[in-house]
Formats: sequence, structure tokens, C-alpha cells
Amino acid sequence: MTESKLPSKENFSEWYHELLKAGQIIDVRYPVKGMCVWYPSGFALKRNVYDLMRVLLDPDHQETQFPLLIPETEFMKEAEHIKGFEDEVYWVTHGGTSPLDIKLALRPTSETAIYPIFKLWVRSHADLPLKIYQIVNTFRYETKHTRPLIRLREITSFKEAHTVHASWEEAAEQVEAALTIYAEFYRRLAIPFLFAKRPSWDKFPGSDYSIALDTVMPDGRTLQIGTAHLLGTNFATTYDITFENEAGEQEFVNQTCYGVSERCIAALISVHGDDKGLVLPWSVAPVQVVIVPILFKEKEATLEVCRDIKAKLAAAGIRVEIDEGDERPGAKFYRWEMKGVPIRIEIGPRDIKNGVAVLARRDGKKLTVSLDDLQTTILNEAADLHEVMLARAQAFQESRVKDCETVEEAKEQTQAGVARVGWCGLEDCGHAIEDEVGAAVLGEPWRSEETYQGSCVICGAKTEKCALLARQY
Repeated sequence: MTESKLPSKENFSEWYHELLKAGQIIDVRYPVKGMCVWYPSGFALKRNVYDLMRVLLDPDHQETQFPLLIPETEFMKEAEHIKGFEDEVYWVTHGGTSPLDIKLALRPTSETAIYPIFKLWVRSHADLPLKIYQIVNTFRYETKHTRPLIRLREITSFKEAHTVHASWEEAAEQVEAALTIYAEFYRRLAIPFLFAKRPSWDKFPGSDYSIALDTVMPDGRTLQIGTAHLLGTNFATTYDITFENEAGEQEFVNQTCYGVSERCIAALISVHGDDKGLVLPWSVAPVQVVIVPILFKEKEATLEVCRDIKAKLAAAGIRVEIDEGDERPGAKFYRWEMKGVPIRIEIGPRDIKNGVAVLARRDGKKLTVSLDDLQTTILNEAADLHEVMLARAQAFQESRVKDCETVEEAKEQTQAGVARVGWCGLEDCGHAIEDEVGAAVLGEPWRSEETYQGSCVICGAKTEKCALLARQY
């Protein structure tokens, strides 16, 4: 890799696209618009991120996999759901040269693939709750401008969970449980977010309500990085999913679904990266520690010590590499900083003689460490680095969220971040807010401990409701 500088992060769009290439996350040169190829290092990052999600889901969910192709007969059953996706569906119309009797949809999401099977799996209250998830590719014919990892035609890693419950109240509790899982997931990635209950016109098609997680990107726009939907009995009535209750009566089940896509990787890169390259959290970095030997004399003796250090760290479960290349140290530092490695160890003959090594964190902090205490110090510094990353990201987000009392204030604020305004809750006023401010209503804050007292910015009615507004990706 040549030492070409990245554009400044202040020019976010150019910086983001260049970093995806320079950091070897994805290659966008695949000859189908909106479809990308994962570099091995990018795939390793993705795998670590989704394994983290598995750790959080597996205690009470079961992982599964459903087919990619959905028969048109099943796909078209749920009218409201289909209306939300009808312009985005890829259709398979031929098998070889023969026209198919029934067209097959490439899943844009999997409700219509999974729920006919739920009808077969669920018979009685003893089968409930049922909680499954899958991590699969989905396809959407995006007509808007595509962006790598943000707006794609093939989402390569869509984690979707689907749950079945005896009552609406139990389903609502599961939505909250899902949000708790997502909150912990993003805490471990050091990514702050806002919970918002999507307005009625922007909820998931076929749901009673939708809760979303949005993070503020470096340019002030928001990126939706997770959703949870309470479906109630809407799909159950369509697909006739019933269970026998304890009284021996048949009832429709209540359902939820919730998902995260590789937008979580886009957020990870965007929120933490800097002008030197990627900045990756310890928990998911493909390489957590890189050892850079300073090889100007006593080369073999120095490498031997470095290899011994690598073996000990690897035995402790740390993902570690040695850079034994012939480049000068500065070039190696540049390369591993670009890759976002959390901790670098620099060690030369003089360090070995003194029984120490230099430990350099990705945030610029450096310290000299005894070789005897190296492993413990690395783990302590990794934990501290995570907290520093989270605090820095939270401070940035908080600086970009502001209360606004007028449409003009909100219009100005949404050029920089998120505006919070009074909203009476009426749909007409919500649409008027979007039209006059020129930004989307993300919805009402969810799980917020703050109380709101104010007036609707459109009709002036006193209200305890407020809306978050932002320009969205």
C-alpha cells in the first residue's frame, strides 16, 4: 500500500469511499450497481461483528435459515406489506429457458417466506414463545443513489429475528427485549444511537408500530442501524397462524420481527474512523495487536523475542500479528493505523535489553511497558480505549442534537444534525413538519427519560410529545 493520504473526514462522502478501499473493507468494482465484494480483511471484520450479535441472541433465540426464493402466491398475500416493497422486488421468471408457472421473488425481507412455515410449526401454547433468527442476503431494487454498505441492492448480511407469542403484551415485551439486545450490541461497538418510534406513515409495512435506532453520521445525517417491529396479529391472520390455548380454544398468535444489516459496519467505520484510517473497537478488530520489530541490528534475536510475545498473546486469545516486512517502521505504522488495529507494540534491541516494549494505542496514547506485564497492560489499555471511543462518539452525537422551537430553527439545525421539536402527534402536522423543515420525522423519542413540555411547531397546540427530525441516508 502506498502512503497516499486520505481526504479529510470533513469531506465525509469522499473520505468514506476512499477509506472503504484503502482500509480494504469492500471493493465496489463489481459489475452490478449496488453490489459489492468483501475483501478478506473486511469480511473478517463483518464476521466478528455478527458473531458478537450471535453471542447476544443465542441464549434465547435459535439460528436457522430459510430459502432465498419466495413464491409469488405467498409473497402477495399480505397487501400492506407488499405495498411497502412492490417497487423493490427482483423477480425470477425463468428456470433456464423455461418460463416459471409461478414467479419467484428474491427476498427483500423474509416474513412471507417464514410465516407459512410458522403455521406448520405452531400448534399449541406449548410451542410458544418461538424465537428464531437468520443472517442472510436480501435483495432490493434500490432506485435511489446507492451507497456502499448504506444503500445496496444486495444486503449481504441481514440479521432478521422473528418471534411468536401468545399475547400482544408478550410480543411488546419481546420488542423491548430486542431493543435491549441492540443497545448492548452497539455499546460493545462504541456506537451511540437514538431510539425513535417511527411515525405511522413510516412504520414497517404490516406492523402495529416500529422502533428504530439511528446514529448521527459525521456530516450530520442520520443512519438507521436497527429496527424492531410489533406485528401483532396482522401476519397471523393472513397466514392463519393459530395456537390452541390452555382452555382448548384456537387463537391467532402475536408476532415481532427485528433486524440489523451491514449498515452497522458503515456506522462503525464512519463514527470512529479518522484522517489516518479505520479505528476499530477491540472486540471486533480482525487484528487486535500488531507487533512491529525495529530491525536495524540484531535482527534475528529481535524477531525471536517478537515471535515469543506473539505466541503468548495468541495463547491468551488475542488476535495478534507480527509485521516482519522490509519496510521502514514509519511505513508499517501507517499501514496498520489505516487498518484500524487498536494496539501496536514497537520493540527493538534496546527495548529488549531493558525488558520493555513501547505500546501505542490507535488513539495516539503511547506508554513504555515491562515485558513481564505486557498482556495485562494490553487488556487494561484495550478496555480503556473502548471507553474513550464510546465517550468521544457520544459527545459528538450529543453536540449534534438540539431542541428547536420554530420551523426556521429546525431547518437550520437539520443541516448540522438532529432537531427536536414539539409535535402534537397528528399526522397532518407531521407531514407539514417534514415539508416545511425539509427533513424526515424520525419519530418520537423512545425510552427517553426526559419529559417534554412545549407547543407543536405547526399548529401551536400545547403538547408533551416531541419529534426528532433529521436528513437521512
